[in-house]
Amino acid sequence: MLFRSGIARYGLVTGINPISSTTPDNYSLGQNYPNPFNPTTNINFSIPKSGLVTMKVFDILGKEVATLVNGNFNAGSYTVDFNASNYSSGVYFYRLDVNGFTEVKRMMLVK
Repeated sequence: MLFRSGIARYGLVTGINPISSTTPDNYSLGQNYPNPFNPTTNINFSIPKSGLVTMKVFDILGKEVATLVNGNFNAGSYTVDFNASNYSSGVYFYRLDVNGFTEVKRMMLVK
């Protein structure tokens, strides 16, 4: 494993864990589970090649509110555990950027 980190300004990343020992065939960003959530959720992603991975959370206005992942990862599948207990209810977007691949998904926090 290369360097891994998770930072959230007001929320808490409780873990970034590998979930598979096989190398995926393509890049993917999974829908968070559960969705809607209160206050914790899990987000899965897969990368077929090592690289700098960033995952950020944005509010409905497009303002960045958290950086969940910012580090180098080996090829594999991972899960990010995110605790949003310090955020207000609403719709948020999370974006994965790695090796030129970008994908965005929507999630809803309901308190």
